[in-house]
Amino acid sequence: MEISEAQKKVEELILHYGDYWEPLSMMARITEEVGELARAMNIKYGGKRSKFEGDGREIEEELADILFTTLAIANSQGINLEKIYWEKVKKDFEKMKGVYSKDDNTNS
Repeated sequence: MEISEAQKKVEELILHYGDYWEPLSMMARITEEVGELARAMNIKYGGKRSKFEGDGREIEEELADILFTTLAIANSQGINLEKIYWEKVKKDFEKMKGVYSKDDNTNS
């Protein structure tokens, strides 16, 4: 699925059930979702213990929540995320070589 298609689907779902939240509420929501991802990763890879079976181990679901909320924010701000994403990748392509270098032990 293309990013633009995903943005359209998010638009359909949000408008079907209501409307977009205020910008700061959406920012709070994505912050919450990122926190849930951090918790899930800490349970799976860190020292946090789960409280019960199925408690916070759904990394893929948390990533999907972050993606949905990101698309919703883009929609509410009139941002064509697909267009700006590819522009950003093109602009920062050379810089990314250093950030994601396999020789850099800080990224492992």
